[in-house]
Amino acid sequence: MKTLTTLATISAAAFALAACETMAQRVGTKEDTLAAAGFTMLPANTPQRQTELHQLPPNKFVPQTTGDTTKYVYADPVVCNCLYIGDQKAYSTYRQDVLAKKIADEQQMAAMTYQNSWDWGSWDWGPWGGGWWRR
Repeated sequence: MKTLTTLATISAAAFALAACETMAQRVGTKEDTLAAAGFTMLPANTPQRQTELHQLPPNKFVPQTTGDTTKYVYADPVVCNCLYIGDQKAYSTYRQDVLAKKIADEQQMAAMTYQNSWDWGSWDWGPWGGGWWRR
């Protein structure tokens, strides 16, 4: 029963923490990752750029293909009031970074979940006496 209570407490804390992150914080984190991947930030610092920025879907990638070259545009009208533009290499790097972060986050969550909830005492270790860590 203690295991279920601990697991429920950890899960509730994780969900509460995730809920506390605002949209601006999530977008800001994404933009840090975009910049690190090689995207270039262009500010919407003229009325014409403002108009064009607001015509794009916010916080979404829009591919722009010219001939055999594809550029990716990411519009942010909230945090930086700008566009991020990158080539295929920058986009691929961004996707790899996002996947690596997702895997790391899942591993951290699993470690937190099982840190205090796993009961090793119920395992029979035979002649080894309950596990190497108890020595």
